[in-house]
Amino acid sequence: MNVKDIVSRLTLQEKAALLSGSDFWHTEAVERLGLKSFMMCDGPNGLRKQVGEPDSLGVIDSISTVCYPTASALASSFDEEMMEELGQTLGDECVREDVSMLLGPGLNMKRSPVCGRNFEYYSEDPYLAGKLAAAFVRGVQSKGVLACPKHFAANNQEYRRMSGSSMVDERTLHEIYLTAFEMMVKESHPKSIMCSYNQLNGTFLSENKYMLTEVLKNKWGFDGFVVTDWGAGKDPVKGVEAGLDLVMPGPRKDHEEAIVAAVEAGNLDEAKVDKAVTNILDAFNWSLENAAKDAKPSDDDSRKRDYEVALRAAENSAVLLKNNRVLPIKKDKKVLFVGEFAKNPRNQGSGSSHINSAYVSNALECAKDRDVSFVRGYDLKDEKKNYILRQEAVEAAEDADVIVVFAGLPGSYESEGFDRKDINIPADQNKLINDLSMLDKKVVVVLHNGAPVAMPWIDKVDAVLDMFLSGDAVGEATVKILWGEVNPSGKLSETYPVKLSDNPSYLNFPGESGNPIYAEGIYIGYRYYEKKRMPVLFPFGHGLSYTEFEYMDLKIDKDDISEDETVTASVDVWNVGRYPGKEVVQLYVSDDASKASRPLKELKGFKKILLNPGEKKTVTFTLDKRSFAYYNDVLHDFHVESGDFTIMVGSSSKDIRLTTKIHVESKVEVPLDISLFTPVEDILGTKRGKEVLGPVIDEALKGQGEGAGDVMGEGADVMMRNMVMEMPLGGMASFGVATPEQLESIIQALK
Repeated sequence: MNVKDIVSRLTLQEKAALLSGSDFWHTEAVERLGLKSFMMCDGPNGLRKQVGEPDSLGVIDSISTVCYPTASALASSFDEEMMEELGQTLGDECVREDVSMLLGPGLNMKRSPVCGRNFEYYSEDPYLAGKLAAAFVRGVQSKGVLACPKHFAANNQEYRRMSGSSMVDERTLHEIYLTAFEMMVKESHPKSIMCSYNQLNGTFLSENKYMLTEVLKNKWGFDGFVVTDWGAGKDPVKGVEAGLDLVMPGPRKDHEEAIVAAVEAGNLDEAKVDKAVTNILDAFNWSLENAAKDAKPSDDDSRKRDYEVALRAAENSAVLLKNNRVLPIKKDKKVLFVGEFAKNPRNQGSGSSHINSAYVSNALECAKDRDVSFVRGYDLKDEKKNYILRQEAVEAAEDADVIVVFAGLPGSYESEGFDRKDINIPADQNKLINDLSMLDKKVVVVLHNGAPVAMPWIDKVDAVLDMFLSGDAVGEATVKILWGEVNPSGKLSETYPVKLSDNPSYLNFPGESGNPIYAEGIYIGYRYYEKKRMPVLFPFGHGLSYTEFEYMDLKIDKDDISEDETVTASVDVWNVGRYPGKEVVQLYVSDDASKASRPLKELKGFKKILLNPGEKKTVTFTLDKRSFAYYNDVLHDFHVESGDFTIMVGSSSKDIRLTTKIHVESKVEVPLDISLFTPVEDILGTKRGKEVLGPVIDEALKGQGEGAGDVMGEGADVMMRNMVMEMPLGGMASFGVATPEQLESIIQALK
């Protein structure tokens, strides 16, 4: 269609109508101009297409389809290629079902482990989340289907998510909560983005011009359209002014009338309405032009292919947290499966992402050809039965060589719409694991969870395999990993704390009246735990394998660069074990002497490689300015401080194998507003300050420490130097270091 021509022929009333939906899932049509209605669906981990007449809440049955692992599982794959393949698979499903836009992925940061929707989000680390989201979006849009990443932005809890205000400082906002969105926008160019319900620093995202226009569209170059989360639209005129394009769901006659009235009264420029309409139609026109034209309806063959993708994703995402040589299970061992999840696994989260699965595999059925018996161990619905069920499990364990306990979080513990109260699994499950671990048997725990959980029994069991919420293939993937048909290769995309109160947001989550103050700043996840030197249950990036990897020969092609140059780092990784396996090589960067507060290390590269026993591969990374930069709120941009940085590679944030140094020279100096109240050391931190004030300070300090120790005690020379460096410039006159006239001339020279 000719979008420009259509917009020129639309009436003002029709334009206003196009800025909200026609129902729960469709855009408005304009039949007289041949403009069709387009459908959008939920779907970060599967296609949730509703059939029939859409209902007002979007809770009627959806079509039967394949459920893929949730984002919390997928992120632990650290696998961009897999994410792109998954996006392509979902894009194909959308084309087959005549769906033009898929709502996803979710890439909000995991500020707290108890956010009820964390299973839909990738990581506590913005670099990892951004890279995986970009790959997913590329995959979806390669099929001519619009991706709609969400929820933009600082939407990190469920409590009062529709009204609360996230109070975030500028540096924290850009460095932590916007970086993943920025990377995804610049690398994969999504055609749509969903703004969140919440307010940011007192302004609703649907009316936030700074976020929607200044940052998203102007600074990052986003050229798609912005749609609200369902029901997040507020004042329609403020929305259009701010850069909001589409309000969902619809119809919203009140919005249409308000927009028309504002234009007619001269309070809203019709050109802004035209721009919003154009943004929407351009995106859907792109879909019309790029979607496959010969797609066949979904059938058994297509679902089988999709299930195989789900299986590979589940296998690739599972994390082996602990293993005292009990896994993989040998075929001659008698195994007892304990736990409801072995028979009825929890494969996905609850809420708008919930998929009507055509088939869900379970571990008990998938292990039927092995020497496996089963007892329930616990009842998720009737806790009164659990004592008896626990005793039955202990008795049944007497005949087993290996006990595999299937445990984790029931659906009632984590869901969209509410936050968890703690990070505990049900108490009866903990009792069951504890009782079984008291026997002289090997005990393996398989976890089904969308977010971190406490493990009070961790020192008593022999192995822990975290399957997360792994979609329809969860049972099959679990059995293959337990018996070694698949070597686990996932790495934790978020830190598992020992207890909830260790989390940096603990005192400010969910905030009074749902208005959280992000007082922890940039220190979320491993950035906090490592800076605080706080022990954790399992660190970010952790994950074991059935084989072993050795890292050798870390090199960089330059050891001194300017911030506008790139550097290539390479490292050799060798499989020195007995099994084929995949390793996630992780690269971190540390600023060795920053004046700004910086984390001890930050993830700036990762690659997943497959190695056969005895095989060696060279892994390379390219680092640019952003690999060394932090967000400076004076420059309102990312900034590199001149100095030395450490490049680290390893198998987790804690398991660093090799390091090397590089010097990076900045080309931008942060402007300093110099007055009599500016500390001396801040002035000396600038190039001009060193030239003008440096000689004055050097002269003032000459001989000042001599004999001072006799009068003031040991350390007097250090005391005097520090006092001069830390005093405001005007203080130099009080101590006779410089006259007021000299200070005034210094200030003028520095301006």
